[in-house]
Amino acid sequence: MSQPIKSTLVVPGHAPSDSVTSSRTNSDSSTVQRLKNQPGYTTPVFKEKEEQRVQVENDVAAKGFIPRELVANEVNWFYTHLGIEDTYFLNTDKNVISDHIIALFGAKILAFSKHDPTTLTIDLEKIDDKGSGAAFIHTSIPGVTSTEGPGATVESRIDDLFLDNSTPEKAYRLETYRSSGSISANAAQQLRCYFVNQCNFPPLPEEFIPGKTNIRDVSDKTFLSKANENTLELYQQIMWSVEQRYGPVIEVFEVEGSRERRVVIGYKMGGTRHFFSALSNLYHFYNLYSARKYVENFSNGVTIICLYLNQLPHANGPPIENSIFQVTKEASLLYCLPDNPFFLPKSPGSHAVQEATYAYCGWIFAQHFCNRLGPAYLQLKNVLNESDPIHAEVLNDIKRRFREETFTRESIAQTIQAWPELIRLLYVNFAMIHYPQVTDSQLMPTLSYQRLQTTQPLSDQDLHDKIRRTVTNKYELQVLESFLIFNKHVLKTNFYQPTKVALSFRLAPDFLPEVEYPTPPFGVFLSIGNEFRGFHIRFRDVARGGIRIVMSRNKENYSINQRMLFDENYGLASTQALKNKDIPEGGAKGTILPSLGAPPRLCFEKYVDSIVDLLIPGKTPGIKEKLVDLYGKPELLFFGPDEGTADMMDWAALHARSRGAETWWKSFTTGKSAQALGGVPHDTYGMTSLSIRQYVVGIYKQLGLREKDVTKVQTGGPDGDLGSNEILLSSDKTVAIIDGSGVLADPAGLNREELVRLAKLRIPVSNFDTSKLGSGGYLVKVEDNDVKLPSGELVIDGTDFRNGAHLRFKADILVPCGGRPEAVNISNVAALVDAEGKPHFKYIVEGANLFITQQARLFLEKKKTVLFKDSSANKGGVTSSSLEVLAGLALSTQEYLDFMIFKDGKPSEFYQSYVKDIQQKITENAAAEFSCIWKEHSRLQGAKPRTLISDELSSTLNTLQAELEGSDLFEDEASKRGVMKRAIPQTLVDQVGLDKILQRLPEAYQRALFSSWVAVALCKMLILRIYKYGVNGSSVDFFHFARELAV
Repeated sequence: MSQPIKSTLVVPGHAPSDSVTSSRTNSDSSTVQRLKNQPGYTTPVFKEKEEQRVQVENDVAAKGFIPRELVANEVNWFYTHLGIEDTYFLNTDKNVISDHIIALFGAKILAFSKHDPTTLTIDLEKIDDKGSGAAFIHTSIPGVTSTEGPGATVESRIDDLFLDNSTPEKAYRLETYRSSGSISANAAQQLRCYFVNQCNFPPLPEEFIPGKTNIRDVSDKTFLSKANENTLELYQQIMWSVEQRYGPVIEVFEVEGSRERRVVIGYKMGGTRHFFSALSNLYHFYNLYSARKYVENFSNGVTIICLYLNQLPHANGPPIENSIFQVTKEASLLYCLPDNPFFLPKSPGSHAVQEATYAYCGWIFAQHFCNRLGPAYLQLKNVLNESDPIHAEVLNDIKRRFREETFTRESIAQTIQAWPELIRLLYVNFAMIHYPQVTDSQLMPTLSYQRLQTTQPLSDQDLHDKIRRTVTNKYELQVLESFLIFNKHVLKTNFYQPTKVALSFRLAPDFLPEVEYPTPPFGVFLSIGNEFRGFHIRFRDVARGGIRIVMSRNKENYSINQRMLFDENYGLASTQALKNKDIPEGGAKGTILPSLGAPPRLCFEKYVDSIVDLLIPGKTPGIKEKLVDLYGKPELLFFGPDEGTADMMDWAALHARSRGAETWWKSFTTGKSAQALGGVPHDTYGMTSLSIRQYVVGIYKQLGLREKDVTKVQTGGPDGDLGSNEILLSSDKTVAIIDGSGVLADPAGLNREELVRLAKLRIPVSNFDTSKLGSGGYLVKVEDNDVKLPSGELVIDGTDFRNGAHLRFKADILVPCGGRPEAVNISNVAALVDAEGKPHFKYIVEGANLFITQQARLFLEKKKTVLFKDSSANKGGVTSSSLEVLAGLALSTQEYLDFMIFKDGKPSEFYQSYVKDIQQKITENAAAEFSCIWKEHSRLQGAKPRTLISDELSSTLNTLQAELEGSDLFEDEASKRGVMKRAIPQTLVDQVGLDKILQRLPEAYQRALFSSWVAVALCKMLILRIYKYGVNGSSVDFFHFARELAV
């Protein structure tokens, strides 16, 4: 972490400077830094300025728009009285300057004709056609955020056109200042000048090592020529801090002998958008104005903004010390949400940044949790029979319409805008709980804290009564009630952390209605950034699951994803909970919804960092401070790869380590790269496919089928983990494969050698050599239009054809290895049954998560399809990930580096042995569960669907695990050691030793490991053991069984 700048700053290769000193003030316990009263940049002197002035005067006269007798005076005023620096005259063509002078004269004439000099408006700009820079000049009132005219858009346009698009390869720098003179003798307005130029970086040195960069190696040549030694030294320290930290670095400097303050903010390039323009709104809110502003970009990916701030003369506000302190506090909130619609200028005069940020977070919460179904839906659900496909379709349709039509983003925002005072009271209600305590060392509380003291906080009941009496209808009441629900269920938040990149909230989940969420989660996290929103849901304290990025194709698709994000997350986590029945970690899942056009990786990184804020106690004043924690217990999450995040697990683990998670960074993520971070990749070792194959092969064995005679349809192509391994492990007659690139089919069976080639290359079916198709075979790509199939059928749109292709084929077995959730649902499942009532597929092994809805599964089983659902079939990956977590927790950092990370590209003997242990565990667990479900279905003579048997098995084992975790059986040392010795892979026990492993594993994890192994052992002990006690056997029976293991 960065340290406050000391009294002496040293740049490598340069002598110390005495232009920065440190001292203590009463404003805060941290060090306050002072600068000598001198410019941070040198202004170039344009020696040919007088010669240019004469040329411009002649050019203005020649154009004839200004009377000749007035030309000299107008040009002289422009050159000498406005206070425009030589930078403008040096870099601007004389023809452009003459046009600007004529435009200024025309604006004066217009203002004179209106008899109002205050209407004199200047709007001059020149954007280089080649994109190398721009100049903007407009009238500006100090300290005021313009809502109309050129000042309302120029800074946001600079953000959009230049600053937000900067990269280390092509970046821009900005200088902007306020002219010292007024625009005319009769008008007091000043000009604000902006100069944007493309950076000219030197080549990076051959020995360049990120992390401790010499600023001179990565700076624009113009910046180096203008910045003085003090500025270079100051920016150097900021740059080093940015390189060490993920979030923004914010420093304040006093100027000796002046009331001016200089605020310097550094962050990683591209870390936020519209930040420069949003900062103006922030300091304007506190009656401050900027004399000068600079934005510098560097080729190592660092951005630094420097603001020269002063207090408005005669402003009726707090001292500048208080205002600046508040600006630095709220700049981190603005960094997270610079586009907040509830702050200036979009919502003029309504809220400070903290209140506006709270309003935005409440807005997001309301979008997801106002659209509840209510008692009318519950009554209808009780009347209808959900097992009846027609009834179920009616319920699903009503649910979808409730979600879409009841509360929209726009209508919720209108309610928030309509009642700013109620939002303020709700914010106070929130802040009185989560605002950090003001310590004795902070003799000057922040303005936000002082604002809290001036508002009388209301009790929850009084606040609800006030809302109820104030609003005009039930709709507004329900929206604002959701803010109260939000306040009451936030257990901890990083809202008041001094630095952050996104907002995060740990929510108690008991506000979720049982009718919609019958199994209550253990914990819910909500993460909100400028570019995304995301959830994390887990069903037990110790839980693991993948983090999924939900991408949107267009605005309409984004709206659908937005409405359904939490429900999709809940469904995925619920499935994960069923799937995780035989491992220590309960079910969990995370989802991230990027805004349209937002970089998915940036969204993931901010999501992870914001949640880590709530997992690691803050210990660094001014950077990461202690939070108000109503939960009061340490929490540990385990993340895994899912759609869109497979290549991000390494970063998350290393980031957790850089944030101080030394004991658990190794286990924080699974799916890490094997060579660099000792992960156990599922695709390389076929972990998930091993489980799926046990079910496929189990069906063949039980029914006496020869695999090479079985026809198969597969969703998820050779470019994916499951799809590629299913091809490589199988020897069937595959008649169709559907993936993201299109539809590949051949009724005679697809050429296996060609499929194997694609699978080994991990490329989609669009790369299939069509010369190897039979006479009835075809390949339809998503981009194809008007394609005629061998049957004569015309495919108008390739994408539409792909989306419904899983419903058109017939085969012996369907193995979904990819595809969107609910691809087969109660609305379309009838398409999988022919006119005679026979299903298209005799057997289905659901490898892809949530590919088939529960109601559709039951419908297919009624039609005599042998179906094994996802939570049973594809759990090999979760078993592998669980044992990857165990290795991370059981090994010390040095042992982990020695045994799990490859040396010279080769795994250690320990690693290879551990992988074999994992594969054996997966195979044993999958075979045991398949046999358990098959035998129970046979015992009941088919009276109960396999889907429900699987669910009951999961539910029974999960319930038993929870009971065991809460029991005192774990305290029995002999039982505990006996179970642990069997539960932990032998390779790990042999290498580390059982005693040392038990010392290192957190107690919560030990309890989870103990209880999960005891429960699943019942299935593994020849299957019959679980039925000796019965699926619904008492807990006492299970406890006796566990005691037998104490040997």
